[in-house]
Amino acid sequence: MPFRDDHIVHFKTLQSLRPPRPARVLGWILLIAMAIVVAFLLLVPWQQTSNGNGSVIALDPRDRVQNITALVPGRVEEWYVTDGELVKKGNKIARIADNDPNLIARLQAERAQVDAEIAATRQAMGVAQRDVGRMQQLYGEGLAPRRDLELAQIKVADYGAKVAKSLADRNRLDININRQSVQMVHAPRDGRILRILGGDSATMVKEGDVIATFAPEQAVRVVELYVDGRDVPLIHPGRPVRMEFEGWPAIQFSGWPSVAVGMFDGQVRAIDVSASANGLFRVLVEQKPGARPWPKEPFVRLGAKVRGWVMMDTVSSGYELWRLLNDFPLQYPVSALEAGTYAGSVSGKDSSAGKEGGNAK
Repeated sequence: MPFRDDHIVHFKTLQSLRPPRPARVLGWILLIAMAIVVAFLLLVPWQQTSNGNGSVIALDPRDRVQNITALVPGRVEEWYVTDGELVKKGNKIARIADNDPNLIARLQAERAQVDAEIAATRQAMGVAQRDVGRMQQLYGEGLAPRRDLELAQIKVADYGAKVAKSLADRNRLDININRQSVQMVHAPRDGRILRILGGDSATMVKEGDVIATFAPEQAVRVVELYVDGRDVPLIHPGRPVRMEFEGWPAIQFSGWPSVAVGMFDGQVRAIDVSASANGLFRVLVEQKPGARPWPKEPFVRLGAKVRGWVMMDTVSSGYELWRLLNDFPLQYPVSALEAGTYAGSVSGKDSSAGKEGGNAK
């Protein structure tokens, strides 16, 4: 039979344990809250993300920070720029002088001497060649022995060897003169001098020593993010990326990117096939066409830190909470992967069948 409230009067202990009204109200509130939470976890979608940290780099290697080196050994006699100065292509940066201020004049004098030796040797070789002609005529008439003809020919060959050696010496001197003439270091392109590394006139520099660092202006920028290896199989070129630049105010809601504020859009350009030294995989992100443009310099410079979120699949909030509590990787789109594998295998079979048919024909 049904249990009525008037039956409680027969149970004094149970009647004394009857909860008060505020406790019952609180119980109902907790029950309704639990139902709302369960409905939220089951019905509200959550977009998975693969987050990573990185920095802004230049896409073209020529636009990245580069070193300016000394072209010749010597000492930096004069600087034409300072730290942070903007320069145009071909502007003077520094002038390097040799310890011997008269080195180029000495080299040019030595080259003039070699030219004189070449001219004298060629004149002597011309006379020797005429002697060879006369000896050949006398030898043909039987008036001169063969040995005299051979000695005349050997003399011409000696003069030829001396001319060749003098030409090699002159080429070497030309190289030294050209190298010493390039004592002025110029800017390779438009950009900014970041730091002067060379010393003053009392500091010796060798050929190839770094004397300054240089960064081109207005480079095409991309972002390199380092993500966990568990997420890399799901990342492919073209996936959308949300980014937060260092020093740029932004608020990110990982599961609901539509309510984020101050974020910038990008898309995956490429993924490295091997892990970096830190054990993470590098993902290159470029600006998404048609989206809000990235902040320009000087607001976001090369090397600025970036935090990014690669947009993945959309799942329920409950599944995402369960995945995070168990530290599982992102959900694999098994159906898509299997479909792609099956399609690839079918296309491979079709191509092989076509080849076999062609061979049969």
